[in-house]
Amino acid sequence: MNLKSNKNAGITQGIVSVIINILLFVLKYWAGIVTGSLAIVADAWHTMSDSLSSIVLIAATGLSNKKPDKKHPFGHGRWEQIAAIFIGIILAIVAYDFLKNSILQLKEHSSVTFGTLAIVVTCISIIVKEGLAQYAFHLARKTGNIAIKADGWHHRSDALSSVVVLIGILLAKYFWWMDSVLGIIIAMMLFYATYTIIREAITKILGEEPSDELIDKINDAVSEMYPEELQLHHFHIHNYVTHQEMTFHIRLSGELSLEEGHSIATAIEKMIQKRFNITSTIHVEPLDFEHP
Repeated sequence: MNLKSNKNAGITQGIVSVIINILLFVLKYWAGIVTGSLAIVADAWHTMSDSLSSIVLIAATGLSNKKPDKKHPFGHGRWEQIAAIFIGIILAIVAYDFLKNSILQLKEHSSVTFGTLAIVVTCISIIVKEGLAQYAFHLARKTGNIAIKADGWHHRSDALSSVVVLIGILLAKYFWWMDSVLGIIIAMMLFYATYTIIREAITKILGEEPSDELIDKINDAVSEMYPEELQLHHFHIHNYVTHQEMTFHIRLSGELSLEEGHSIATAIEKMIQKRFNITSTIHVEPLDFEHP
């Protein structure tokens, strides 16, 4: 998918998410007030937090697609990872609030009586939020946009929290503490989602090792060009979202001239750019060289 499509995908997904989440928030908050359920009100605010994360996604997608400049020669693509971290922080704040209020309610021995309204609203929330999650994951797979993926997990966590609430509603008449426990479970789910989102974003910012599949494909492509073993190793990849930079080493015969070695490295770099759309930099070593 090209840059323009990538940008439009992030903005479109964000706008759709904001509109639907606001409507769901109003519906769930109303149901929570009517029933007096902390879990449903907490679930409503979870939905509203999705709107905040989607607004962040829209802004980050626009920023990430700015053209490279003198101060940012690799572009602005990592705004998407920064946005993913920010979304994770929003999730953590919401999770803490759920956890605190649920523990307080548990200490006070508060119970809630649910009705048909709570069941209907919760079922609607599960269906709509999982639909939004699938939509976001589909766009993330097509564009490689980590912020869209993070937003999708935000939708998924909301759908899962609603599933937990629904189970609790069906069991609440048997256990007075069910609403409080549901709030705690939702908080734990959100903390885990936060950890997953922030870990992936930070890994990409710090730089990562390419997948085994990508390394195998590059090795095969190089073997087609040069049947003799070049011993490719020390692969590293730097993900700038709008493009990727890769570095690795190759070993060449010491009998080759500097010009011949440079020619081989340049040919491989051009091939990788054309076939894999990755900008590569190759370090040349003699065959008998061993890293300490």
